Amino acid sequence: MRWRGRAVRRQRAAALVLAAGVAAGLAGCSQVGYYGQAVGGHLELMRARVPIDELLHAPATDADLRRRLAEVQAIRDFASRELGLPDNGSYRSYVDLGRPYVVWNVFAAPELSLQAKSWCLLVVGCVNYRGYYDRHAAEQLAAALRAQGYDTYVGGVPAYSTLGHFDDPVLNTFLRLGTLTVARTLFHELAHQLVFVPGDTPFNESFATAVERDGLRRWLREHGSSELQAADAAQRQRRAAFTALLQSYRERFVALYASELPVAEKRAAKAALFAGLRNAHAGLRPACGVLAGDARQVDEDPNNAWLASLALYSELLPAFELLLASHDHDLPRFYREVAGLAALPTSERHAALRSLLSAAAGGERRDAVIASGGGDSCRR
Repeated sequence: MRWRGRAVRRQRAAALVLAAGVAAGLAGCSQVGYYGQAVGGHLELMRARVPIDELLHAPATDADLRRRLAEVQAIRDFASRELGLPDNGSYRSYVDLGRPYVVWNVFAAPELSLQAKSWCLLVVGCVNYRGYYDRHAAEQLAAALRAQGYDTYVGGVPAYSTLGHFDDPVLNTFLRLGTLTVARTLFHELAHQLVFVPGDTPFNESFATAVERDGLRRWLREHGSSELQAADAAQRQRRAAFTALLQSYRERFVALYASELPVAEKRAAKAALFAGLRNAHAGLRPACGVLAGDARQVDEDPNNAWLASLALYSELLPAFELLLASHDHDLPRFYREVAGLAALPTSERHAALRSLLSAAAGGERRDAVIASGGGDSCRR
């Protein structure tokens, strides 16, 4: 999730419902229960859909909701017309779930590693999270994993994609977050319908985030008010500073966990590094402002699972943005190139993307891409 330190991150649901129905007949008892909640939760959501056109013309529709849905329709049309994203029934209907998130994803990582635990499912392959429609069920799994020695993180998810197998609706869970987030969400989720490699979360998420960012820049250039453009610039600036901070600490954690230090010393050093991260993040706030979800997680309980969840959405993003720039931001050419990469074995696919970063002289181009035009001037 682009990777997101805040609760607004847009992670995939842990199981594609189409796969869940098949897999339920193949799994053990615990797996049947998991797939059952995935099927039930998604079908309940599908049954609640109301066409946006119908809501726009219904006298009973709240005026603010009508305005927001009309804006969603315009953004949805832009996505297919200008970005070449799938033109289908997705995001042409609306559901108010009456809760802040559609699912809750559980992430886990060993006590002394940033390697996220994975779960393997049909169709979508192995993914580094497990999603639940019920928060209590997600917290139960997290508690069980902690009892096994894992660091865990439970993150609320405003949106997910069924990769075009269903006509996914617009949800109140992301509509409530404002115009910029709505546009990002639609571009991101539709990109997953365009290219998706089962079992390769970093590739899938980084590609969708690259499309999301480029799409938002294009949309703002054509339709964004000066206020929205300023808000986006401020968000990108904060994100760039936070990204740089986390990357620097991630490198320190990786070095620590790979070292030959005794376990007790690694644990002490881990605690010291997380304390340093909290202090460094506090230093960003006066100049940068605060990304609410980031601040909450950094201040409350940063751990390996949280850091691992963020990396899933950023690991290959600079390479995708370099690739897009190398094609002069010609999206059809970029999509064809990405489809070609998707056909490669995972090791070759990742090697090809990493070679783009290696070719960026001195890393300067990579840093510019990570900043996504926002820079890190708000850092002290």
